[in-house]
Amino acid sequence: MKAIIVEDKAYIRKGLLNLLQLIDTKVDVVGECESVKEAVIVTKACKPDLIFLDINLSDGSAFDFLDQTNHLNFKIIFITAYEEFALKALKIGAVDYILKPVDIDDLETAIRKVECLPLQTQQAQVQKVKDVLQQPETKLILSLHDSYQVIDLNELLYCESDKGYTTFYCNDGKKYMASKTLKEFENQLFKSNFVRPHQSFMVNLKFIDKYDKSGVIHLINNKQIPVSSRKKDDFLKQFLSFNL
Repeated sequence: MKAIIVEDKAYIRKGLLNLLQLIDTKVDVVGECESVKEAVIVTKACKPDLIFLDINLSDGSAFDFLDQTNHLNFKIIFITAYEEFALKALKIGAVDYILKPVDIDDLETAIRKVECLPLQTQQAQVQKVKDVLQQPETKLILSLHDSYQVIDLNELLYCESDKGYTTFYCNDGKKYMASKTLKEFENQLFKSNFVRPHQSFMVNLKFIDKYDKSGVIHLINNKQIPVSSRKKDDFLKQFLSFNL
């Protein structure tokens, strides 16, 4: 099978290549990509039989990529982090996936399974996963230093990112800090009425009191959030079309 690896971290791509060389399978890697944009171009050019596909990429998600290549025929093995919200959907859809860090036995098992699975069957499974993930999320589970914290997204005011950490500010005054970047939560929050008006912030649209045309969001708790000039048009489009 001709294969490509779509993963935004170079060390994971390299590790996956090394493991594939140790496995007795007929997988020939013909391309590597780190973004949705690159993956679409390479996939159309190479027409692979199999794609190792990371869920979250530097410029979007695996499902953004699939939307742009839905006319092509290929099988998929998803690459995902253990705590990623997409993992439960992958399990529900019975789709083949491997967890980071990639284990050689898990990799070989996934390849053997996907080799035997009819293409149409797997495409139906992937569509089921996609449908599940497009439904708005109401809960978020944060991995904190000493616990797993459940967050009700309907009561989450905003998130602030700083130096690889993200702090979640809730309507009841509580706050929680997770050792992940805001980018890693972005896809899930976008589906739940959040907007990203600034590189360091994501805001729940339902808790905006007003927008100052000078470029400042005022939340109902009097917190002020800046809107960057680069993101102003996108923010206003989402804010003005939001159904309160």
